[in-house]
Amino acid sequence: MPTECNPALFDFPAVEGRAVVASFDGGAITSDAGALLLGHTDRAIRLTERFAACFADRRTAELVEHQVETMVMQRVVGIAHGYEDLNDHDELRRDPVLAVLAGKLEAQRSDCAPLAGKSTLNRLELSRAEPTRYHKVSHDPVAIEGLFLDLFLEAYKKPPKQIILDLDATDDPLHGHQEGRFFHAYYDCYCYLPLYIFCGRHLLAAKLRRSNADAAAGAVDEVARIVAQIRRRWPRTRILLRGDSGFTREPLMAWCEANRVDYVFGLARNERLEKAIIPELIIATTENIRTGKAARCFKDFIYATLDSWSRERRVIGKAEVAGGEANPRFVVTSLTSPEVKPRHLYEEIYCARGEMENRIKECQLDLFADRTSTATMQANQLRLWFASMAYVLLCALRRIGLAHTQFAEATCGTIQLKLLKLGALVRISVRRIKIAMASACPWQDEFALAHARLRNAIA
Repeated sequence: MPTECNPALFDFPAVEGRAVVASFDGGAITSDAGALLLGHTDRAIRLTERFAACFADRRTAELVEHQVETMVMQRVVGIAHGYEDLNDHDELRRDPVLAVLAGKLEAQRSDCAPLAGKSTLNRLELSRAEPTRYHKVSHDPVAIEGLFLDLFLEAYKKPPKQIILDLDATDDPLHGHQEGRFFHAYYDCYCYLPLYIFCGRHLLAAKLRRSNADAAAGAVDEVARIVAQIRRRWPRTRILLRGDSGFTREPLMAWCEANRVDYVFGLARNERLEKAIIPELIIATTENIRTGKAARCFKDFIYATLDSWSRERRVIGKAEVAGGEANPRFVVTSLTSPEVKPRHLYEEIYCARGEMENRIKECQLDLFADRTSTATMQANQLRLWFASMAYVLLCALRRIGLAHTQFAEATCGTIQLKLLKLGALVRISVRRIKIAMASACPWQDEFALAHARLRNAIA
């Protein structure tokens, strides 16, 4: 008589006399159990609810299976978990943990999954500022931009005395024939040139732009909008703008001076500037030869361009020599000599702007903010906002739930790997939904602490 066997059972080499077998009969299992923390974070700051309120849904209500708020949650949480493509949602639409976050374990129609698939989400991403016959879900760009500021302001219990707003432009490479594509010689590729504005780790603006424009194009309008919204809530907070030489433009500096906003910007070197710090370069060269180590001196002076500036401004020159090579650098600022010394202004204030580049890397490398592959700039801007909201959600988890833990300064990618990508068995009964996570998870204490803190924030 032949041996009875299970054709769906896979056998592997035995271990210590025990047979090793495997099969696809584990039931409802997820690899993203950490999304529960994101759900708690979302409830604490009401991000997806408020983001969804920026959309208008003109679909026939009785025919709608997937509400806008559910689709927004899917997209934001999906990106936060590392799913960059809409195609991923054809599998995620049946994920039990995402269904729990949506509060929807079963679809209304028998032939539909609890969550939306790629085609439905694609229609959301192709929504326009004004509805059409074929695009009945529209979005309000002004409301979305304002939401970033609201979430930032609410993160503080009381107004700070001073905040620093970092501005930077970066390349967003394009590999198709998207609207607004141009070749950028510096980056040596076809790309967009989005403008980012951060305050520390907080993302305040992500503006998609064509790359055939100046790095500071549109910066005055964005800064004016942001400063106005901040001052309505924090009228006494001092604001300092910080950026590289790409933002050293007369319109931006003049606007700051007229609106009580301080600034410190990099200043591209030229012969006149280098000539102004020749004595300091000689001193630095002598010190470099004597010690064999890099030497630097600073000079504080008043400078104006020949024709592009409307007035003289304070400039700090850094005369640095290392390995016998001179490396002069300059910054222009509205800060006065009595309140900040040249070395401190350059080394402690200006150079700290480099930290913003790490935030942009998180957005683009961990959260796919450069995944702008749709045909129109409007749709690509909305994609950029979805990725930016995923960053804001993870930033809130880090700030509220993970403060004073080993993940307090972790990148979004590290948080994804350690706390979000958790395997779990999902058991659904009449009374409860039990999500059994791996007992061997090494980050159980951090998960428990984040859960407790987020519950307090919700309460």
